[in-house]
Amino acid sequence: MALTWSPDSWRSKPIVQVPEYPDKAALDEVEAKLASFPPLVFAGEADKLKRQLADVAAGNAFLLQGGDCAESFAEHSANHIRELFRVFLQMAVVLTYAGGLPVVKVGRVAGQFAKPRSSPTETRDGLELPSYRGDIINGGGFTSEERIPDPNRQLHAYRQSAATLNLLRAFSEGGYASLDNVLRWLLDFENKSPFGKKYREMGEQIQTALQFMRSCGITEQTVPALGRTTFFTSHEALLLGYEQALVRRDEAGGTQAPYATSGHMLWIGDRTRQPDHAHVEFCRGIRNPIGLKVGPSLDADGLLRLIDILNPTDEPGRLTLICRFGSDKVDKHLPGIVRAVKRDGREVVWSCDPMHGNTISAANGFKTRPFDRILKEVNSFFDVHRAEGTYAGGIHVEMTGSPVTECIGGAAANISEAQLNERYDTLCDPRLNADQALELAFLIAERLKRDREEAANSPAPITAVG
Repeated sequence: MALTWSPDSWRSKPIVQVPEYPDKAALDEVEAKLASFPPLVFAGEADKLKRQLADVAAGNAFLLQGGDCAESFAEHSANHIRELFRVFLQMAVVLTYAGGLPVVKVGRVAGQFAKPRSSPTETRDGLELPSYRGDIINGGGFTSEERIPDPNRQLHAYRQSAATLNLLRAFSEGGYASLDNVLRWLLDFENKSPFGKKYREMGEQIQTALQFMRSCGITEQTVPALGRTTFFTSHEALLLGYEQALVRRDEAGGTQAPYATSGHMLWIGDRTRQPDHAHVEFCRGIRNPIGLKVGPSLDADGLLRLIDILNPTDEPGRLTLICRFGSDKVDKHLPGIVRAVKRDGREVVWSCDPMHGNTISAANGFKTRPFDRILKEVNSFFDVHRAEGTYAGGIHVEMTGSPVTECIGGAAANISEAQLNERYDTLCDPRLNADQALELAFLIAERLKRDREEAANSPAPITAVG
């Protein structure tokens, strides 16, 4: 690939998964407006996330990344944001305590509006229309008017992202994220879970540790950081005109390096990671942390080529490999690519996306994801890394804080196929609800704790490599 890069160099490359806007002049006008707007995030924040992800790559932290499949204009409310943030904090505390490591918290939020589709069109009752591509592009209603790509939706997405970020920053810094609050919320979950006794033991251990800290004079008054947290945002870099319009140079840091200020971390999807195409071209030039979805169609040589393009200097924390194979394909595909990356000496974060490879159609026609398959992929992911002597560094899930009924199973929620129609709110892919997400966190926490104890007792400790 050419060494030269500019925010618009992607426009000379082949591109897939983009809408055809009927009014190009209106699109140009919207992109020009966005280019004049303030940044949503700052270069220093993206660099801070990169440093924390470098700790993950080194085996000294754990990545928790999650949120909506695709954010909705209709679901935007303070309650919706608070519910997601609340369950995120609970998951993070459980994982922190069990793993004995800091948890890097990255939401799929404040920018996750666009979605790739398996087909450009959708047919219902003989009527064929363009597929719904996320609220930033077109509407979910099955009418010709709704499905026309409208560039003005990008302005709505920007303003909603700004409002969401504002509220998230207030929650993070204003005391809502205190450990006392999180432990009280955990107690609510433990009381209604059929495995409440098992989970309550961990909650009580965390409470005991907190009481010990207080007896030593470590409180939110003496250590204000106990009442705050750091929360980052991320989304798929799919709509490149929007992303280009929000590229800013790092003037405050004095580097003049280009950053995508639409979010702290951007990722490249499984359908748009062609090495000579537009999405890889755009992402190789920005200085943000970058995620790369790794699926069954990507072999080891192809992955190493992409790593060379996206992180040629092997910068720690720059690249997160988000593996999404399916519970029945992990053992076939993951070991080979882990060995290849390890053999090549590349420093990456290994994260597991157990959602996208485990989507099925229920008997009643709903698209869903079984909780047991999600958990199986997570366990297989950990098993492979343990066998290869590498570090399973994170989890990437589609989830919501709302009591939706989109994924089946889970001991606490115990959702059956017959219940899917009760609160199937997603316009794209099914999400874990709050109970299912927290149950998954507890199960991962048990795995982290067990692996940590076994590693401590092993005569040949596992080395954290990439």
